[in-house]
Amino acid sequence: MTFSVYDVTVPLFLRGFANLTVHLDKAAAFAGEKGIDPRELVAARLIDDMLPLAGQVQRASDTAKACVARLTGVTAPAFPDEEASLAELRERIEKTVAYLKTVPAEAFDGAETRSVTLRSRSGETHFVGRDYLFQHALPNFYFHLTTAYDILRMKGVPIGKTDFLGRFGG
Repeated sequence: MTFSVYDVTVPLFLRGFANLTVHLDKAAAFAGEKGIDPRELVAARLIDDMLPLAGQVQRASDTAKACVARLTGVTAPAFPDEEASLAELRERIEKTVAYLKTVPAEAFDGAETRSVTLRSRSGETHFVGRDYLFQHALPNFYFHLTTAYDILRMKGVPIGKTDFLGRFGG
């Protein structure tokens, strides 16, 4: 059995965002039940030098959009990082999902060998598509999903492993 690059990008990103949306919904319900200002959850961090929940959702969005754009050559939309509420984070996810759904599977043809260059303050890192996907994009996406989950768990939101993994099948 073989897998296409599409198979290990867009469907995984969509699943991750669906599960993250459930986490945010449970966070909103939790805040309401406990009388917590939801902005406290949006601003919560695991530790001072890490991004807050809002930043984790933003980086998951950016990672998924950039991955698809780099592997297909399709231009990704840019979203300003201005989300300050759980509802705005959900909207960010919805916009990201809408973009991901516009990219056809055929756009990923040849992506495994496409040249990808990441630029940062420390210089450039060059990848072929396959290595970029498995060494950078997917680990980075799941890092931010996991950190968002961990922030909400730390704040007491009643989510667990089955919420992170989501439903199986289909």
